[in-house]
This record gives sequence, structure tokens and C-alpha cells, in this order.
Amino acid sequence: MPEMNKIIALTIGDAAGIGPEISVKVAVDAEMTSLCVPVLIGPFDLVKDAVSTFSPTSKIARFVDRKELEDAPGTIYYCDFGALHIDSPYERGVSTASAGLAAYEGVRLAAEAVCRGEFDAIVTAPLSKESVNLAGIDFQGHTELIAGIAGVDDFCMMQSDGPLRVVFATCHIPLNEVSESLTYERVLKTIELLDEAARADGVPQPRLAVAGLNPHAGEGGYMGREEIDLIIPAMENARRKGIRVEGPFPSDTLFIESTRRQFDGIVTMYHDQGHIPFKMLAFDRGVNSTLGLPIIRTSVDHGTAFNIAWKGDADTGSLKAAIRTAVKRI
Repeated sequence: MPEMNKIIALTIGDAAGIGPEISVKVAVDAEMTSLCVPVLIGPFDLVKDAVSTFSPTSKIARFVDRKELEDAPGTIYYCDFGALHIDSPYERGVSTASAGLAAYEGVRLAAEAVCRGEFDAIVTAPLSKESVNLAGIDFQGHTELIAGIAGVDDFCMMQSDGPLRVVFATCHIPLNEVSESLTYERVLKTIELLDEAARADGVPQPRLAVAGLNPHAGEGGYMGREEIDLIIPAMENARRKGIRVEGPFPSDTLFIESTRRQFDGIVTMYHDQGHIPFKMLAFDRGVNSTLGLPIIRTSVDHGTAFNIAWKGDADTGSLKAAIRTAVKRI
């Protein structure tokens, strides 16, 4: 068994997407199983289908608790909490309410179990927000759901690939709500969480950059006042707390190599402002983390990829990176 028996709750995501495939692949990967025991969280029938398709020689065993784990090479552990199920047959490559409900419940139950200490961390494969909402659940994303379960109000999403760390002051909200949702307190807390995350990664005195919200970082107020009214005051407060932070920088030049390599982390103001450049630089390697939680949560940095679901073509690079990151933080 892996040293210390680090147990990862690995939610397998939307049944119609690539989550089941990549989850099974990492569950039998020699590097991954040397680091931890990945326990696939999902309905048994779905796990069985994925294992028979992508690792047909593997055995399936129900995870009860860490005391009953056995050193059984070729065995894939799963957990359905006695409650997860999915209507069968389910349609692959298409958003459906049944797949959305199963994926949502898997994340919910796994996060609750991690909070109880039954697992050491939660790593999430991709689910479809559309599918979950089709099930009648008002769902913004993993980040908000898990933070709510953990009872945390001050949190943020971070995408990382080695020294490249990007956080978001606002995340899964419509673009026309960003300015209203952005506050001095939110910007300051996001800076603080990024500083803590970089220090936890071994950077003794992180140097952080902050992106402006508006084009050209507002041009002194001519293109918007959020920089003057919110962002700069938050940065000044962060500096008084000993955080090394610079900006606000125009976001259209902040991610060029000569600039970004000067910093240990970048604070962006909204989802696509940070996600687009990050994914162009680190797609299939990036790790999504939720900062500010009392538990460890990481995820892939990509979606369900319905167009290649169940075809055997899905890349596991991001999921492996997410597991490595989670294990490192345990």
C-alpha cells in the first residue's frame, strides 16, 4: 500500500463526459497508486461500466474505511455511500438531468465525508454545470458547493502549474455582475489567500501581481474607477500586512513571459480574465484548487469534453497533476 495510506476521494464527474475514463486510468496508474489510494466516488453501475471499458482486467472493491484497505494490486476501490445511482442506460456525450444529479450528489457526499475525516482530500473530475442545472439544482460550480459544505465564506479558486499561480477575485458569475460583485474586501482577501498558498508551496516571500479590471487598468479613471476605488486601496492594505504585491497591471500584457515570470502569483478580477491565458499556457497540466478551505480540494482544469467521451482518447495529465498536488498538501 502507499506510504501513510493517503486516501483520495476522486469524484468521477459527469457520466456522459470523460470523467469516468480518466478516473479509471489514474486509479490503475503505477505512479498514482504509489502516492495514494484513489477511491472512485460514483454509482456502482457507472464505475463498473468505466472499469470494464478502460481497465477490463481490474477488480472492483467497495471502500468501507481505511482500516479495511488491502494491498491488492489491480484492484480499483469505489464508494457510492449507499446512495448514488444513475438512470441506465445513460446517454454519453449529452447533458442530462440524471447524469447531472449523480455527479452533484457524488461531490456533495464526498465533500461531507472529507470534512468528517473519512478521506484525506477530495479531487474532482469534470462535471457539467448544464447537466446539474437540468436536474433542478441551482449550481455555480464545485468551488462554491464545496466551500458551502465546509462552512467557508472567504475562499477563491486558484489555477496552478508549478510556479504559475492564478487566482480569481470573482469566479462563476455572469460578466455583467463582476463590477457589482467586486469589493475592496474581496480583492484584499484574494490577495491574502494567494500569498498564503504560495508560502504553503515553499515560496518564503511571494511576489504577487494584481490585474486591473478595466482596459489599461482604468487609465487613471478614464476607463473605469474600480482600480482607484477598490483595487489599489486593497493592495495598499495588503502591503501594510507585509505582502509583496504590485499593480494593478493591464491584463493584456500581464501574462507575457517577461512579465509573469517576475511573480509567484497573479490576482485576476474575473473568471475568463485569468482562465484564458492560464489554459493557453498550461492546458492538460494545470490544477484547480479551492483556497481558504479547512479541507484539501483540487481538480482538473478542463471540462467534460463530451465530444471525445468514452472513446479512450482523454488525456489524464491534469488529473494526475491534481492528485499530486492534493497528496503534497496532505
